[in-house]
Parts: sequence; structure tokens; C-alpha cells
Amino acid sequence: MTETPHKMSARGVSVFYGDKQAVKDVSIDIAMDKVTAFIGPSGCGKSTFLRTLNRMNDTIPSARVTGDIMLDGENIYSSAMDVVQLRARVGMVFQKPNPFPKSIYENVAYGPRIHGLAPSKPDLDAIVERSLKRAGLWEEVKDRLQDSGTALSGGQQQRLCIARAIAVDPEVILMDEPASALDPIATAKIEELIHELRGRYAIAIVTHNMQQAARVSQRTAFFHLGTLVEYGDTDQIFTTPREERTKDYITGRYG
Repeated sequence: MTETPHKMSARGVSVFYGDKQAVKDVSIDIAMDKVTAFIGPSGCGKSTFLRTLNRMNDTIPSARVTGDIMLDGENIYSSAMDVVQLRARVGMVFQKPNPFPKSIYENVAYGPRIHGLAPSKPDLDAIVERSLKRAGLWEEVKDRLQDSGTALSGGQQQRLCIARAIAVDPEVILMDEPASALDPIATAKIEELIHELRGRYAIAIVTHNMQQAARVSQRTAFFHLGTLVEYGDTDQIFTTPREERTKDYITGRYG
């Protein structure tokens, strides 16, 4: 079997909340070695679609998802899919940093421990250190691993949440406006981190900040009113969009 170039593929995905359709017939591929950005005005369905990729919408009783989403060729909505395992493989970083009210060490160690990834304490120590290093946080916190994660600054908390997501060795990382609650310096650090993580994980990021999408992604998908209007290389979307609606949004006519 030849390896598919796409880590995840969505085909004809729609999301309904009760009678209201929030996402309409979206087909998109998430490549392993590229960062894919989802842009579009507020309420256009980009975050709702992102949450279909690790079945976060399952937690909303009225939500219903149709269509196919494949991870390495396996349908994540099939009854055979273990959702806990899926969420370990497809990690999520939210808009607001949400560290557990535990120590910095325990925030990162929690996932590997419950998934049985660390047979011994030295193994766990190594995972915690490696994850914090990958998240660019190790040097800042290595002497205070027992301090509460909630005592960190907003930007540090967000990097801690990224360390927590990568500690279970995911294959895909979803980021839902990961820098929107942060100041410019912390935002720059998160963007730098996305560059460093690229290629090691397939990354999809929702952002309302077009400059950020242009800086961090190689592929961009523009959503409007629940539909995917245009999807392509980031440079092309920002310089020569094919669709009038994309052009209007990028030039600031609406949004």
C-alpha cells in the first residue's frame, strides 16, 4: 500500500446543530508536511469544521456530522474508531489557554500516563522534558516544574497546552485561534513554534488574523457562510484569489 500524501481528508462534510446547518459540503485535505490555515469572517464555520477533525462536535448533543473524514485512510466516524485514541492522535489547542489546575509537570505528564506511554518515572520525566522543549518552554520552567500551570503567563500557558498536546505523540495538531487571547510578543512565539513543529505533525490552524495565516501556513482555506469558497497554496490565495468573495475578504471589503 502506498502512503497517501494527505494525513487527513474530508469529503462532503456537513455539520448540523439541530435544524441549522453550520457547515455545508466541505472537502479538503490536510497534508503532513504543511500548515493548513482556515480563514474567514466570524461565524463562517471554520472552527466548527476544525472540530469535526477530532470529533469534538460529539460533545454537543444537537450536533450531527455527515460525510467522510479519513485519517491515514481510516474513517474517523466509523463505529470501530476509538474516540479516546483518536483524540490522542489528533490533538487540539484551544483559543483560550486551558491548563489543568495542576503542576506544570502534571499538565504534561497526564496524557502519557493515562495512555500508558511511560512505563517508568524516568520515561515520564523524559517525555515531559522533550514535550516542553518542543513547545519552547523548557528553559523558562525547568526549575519550577512543581508550580501550578495556571500561575504561568498567558503565552506560557498556551505553550504548556501545546506541550500537553504533543506529549501523547499525536500525528495531527488542530489549533483554534491559538494566539487570539495573547499579546504580540507571545503571539510571535506561538507562530515561531508552529514553524518549528511543521513537518513533525500535520497542523491545521483556525485564525481570524490574515497576516498570521500568511506567515504560518503553506495552504489556506477560505470559509464563508458555512461553505468552503476557495482552497489552495497560501501565496496564491493571498495574491491571486480565484473567487471574488475571497478577494473581497482579503482586501478588507467585509469580514
